[in-house]
Amino acid sequence: MHQNTQPLVATHIEPLLTVNDLVVRFASSRGTVHAVDGVSLSIKPGETLGLVGESGCGKSTLGRAIARLVEPQSGSVRLGGVDLTRLTRSGMRPYRRDIQVVFQDPLASLDPRCTVGMLIGEPLRIHGIGDRRQRRDRIADLLSKVGLSADSADRYPHQFSGGQRQRIGIARALALDPRLIILDEPVSALDVSVQAQILNLLVDLQSKLGVAYLFISHDLSVVEYVSDRVAVMYLGRIVETSTREKLWSSPVHPYTRALFDSIPRIDTGDLGRQRHMLRGDLPSSYNPPEGCHFHTRCPRAEESCAVESPVLRTVADSHVAACHFA
Repeated sequence: MHQNTQPLVATHIEPLLTVNDLVVRFASSRGTVHAVDGVSLSIKPGETLGLVGESGCGKSTLGRAIARLVEPQSGSVRLGGVDLTRLTRSGMRPYRRDIQVVFQDPLASLDPRCTVGMLIGEPLRIHGIGDRRQRRDRIADLLSKVGLSADSADRYPHQFSGGQRQRIGIARALALDPRLIILDEPVSALDVSVQAQILNLLVDLQSKLGVAYLFISHDLSVVEYVSDRVAVMYLGRIVETSTREKLWSSPVHPYTRALFDSIPRIDTGDLGRQRHMLRGDLPSSYNPPEGCHFHTRCPRAEESCAVESPVLRTVADSHVAACHFA
């Protein structure tokens, strides 16, 4: 893989996406799932925001809520100043072009009854873009952009490898020239060598097209490679956000430190360094702890942590954390 060396987006540029105090809950026979619990974040044009956290912390639900694939109970999702959560189904339709999603399992997200050409061309047809010949040319161009030949359009998803199917999913996401693509664990189902190819493709496409990414992953090494900024999520809440460089060099939230300390290491140069190991399992999202959600596993927790929920506050330039002791 080649390292993402794009400069960080200038801080004075207005955000493309602004999420404020977003809440998503699901009712079930066991109770209410607190999937997203008051999340706020922003993404600038052409920027990649990495979103990391343990399985079950609400990362994918947050991505789907931003794209209005699931409905939030409260909060706002503003794209270019327009609050998408207030739009009707028909009112949302023009903004579907601006936000697209690439899913974790490329085979499950591609209709096996459709050819690749039909899959990539469907968004163009739905939004009335071009005639049949123009759509065919557009499909060929998109396939070329993701490294597939034009004749791939006549084949079916099962005739491709996993990495090729994910390229097809990326081509489909690009069809409408979106401003933001939500990438939900886009390489976790692929072999390591194929992961590198897809990550390089995403970086190259972003440099050419200027599209912004919300890159959701549990793999810290992948997030470090592609991201400009990184948000750390725990049990439905954002606990820390910073630039990639600052977060990796100076994490301040105990959960973030524990995530980094969980990465297997083969070097012995830091054996004397204190490691921040988590105790216990991730609490249930049906009944999250009061106060700071992390206090039941935190090595620094005090009595106040079980009562008072910390808010995100600035600890350094472009670095915020939700911890009483950050």
